[in-house]
Amino acid sequence: MNTHNNNSVSLETQKIDYIAIALKATLGSVPYAGSLLSELIGTIIPNQRLDRLTKFAKSLETKISQIEKKFAQSQLKDDNFSDLLEEGFRQAARSLSDERREYIASIIANSLSSQDIEYMESKHLLRILDEINDVEVIWLRFYVVSTMGGDKEFREKHQDIIKPITRVMGTPQPVRDKGTLQDSYKHHLERLGLLKHDGKSYSLLPLGNLMLREIGLIKKEDKA
Repeated sequence: MNTHNNNSVSLETQKIDYIAIALKATLGSVPYAGSLLSELIGTIIPNQRLDRLTKFAKSLETKISQIEKKFAQSQLKDDNFSDLLEEGFRQAARSLSDERREYIASIIANSLSSQDIEYMESKHLLRILDEINDVEVIWLRFYVVSTMGGDKEFREKHQDIIKPITRVMGTPQPVRDKGTLQDSYKHHLERLGLLKHDGKSYSLLPLGNLMLREIGLIKKEDKA
């Protein structure tokens, strides 16, 4: 029986329970919906967030285990790495998908193995990742191979997201709305410096390529 692991889980559970208790006390005084909100907080925080962090920790452990043990342990004492790790856990607690937690864990694990990127730079990438949603990550990955007919497996898997939406006279409003949202994803990636628009189409910028490599969606040798 692993007493250390059991103690760690117990302490984490207690910490989250204390947060839940404090929030429940605050929300309980809110008129009308206060009691309902406090009950929801009591249900969601101890279970959902702890589950997210547990999944994230397991993913991170798997990735870090591939790095030389003594080196990894020495880096854990680095304040900049601790700061990066704290940001990773903060984002993981709010993440809604396993894929997102994998992206976060990849950036942190890659920061340990990379000789070219500093911890502060990895934290910068984490903050950019925090600004884009999972659909936008798929769109960013789409532009690795921009030619029609290329990257077949990826495009078939995500066709519901990346299928172009044509808007002509008479197109129903719901379809137009979906097309508008599709455009907004690309515009957002462009504003963040991950994509560029040349007037006819988009293409991947070096920062976008770096992001995809650091979150594990393309290989390290695949550079822009």
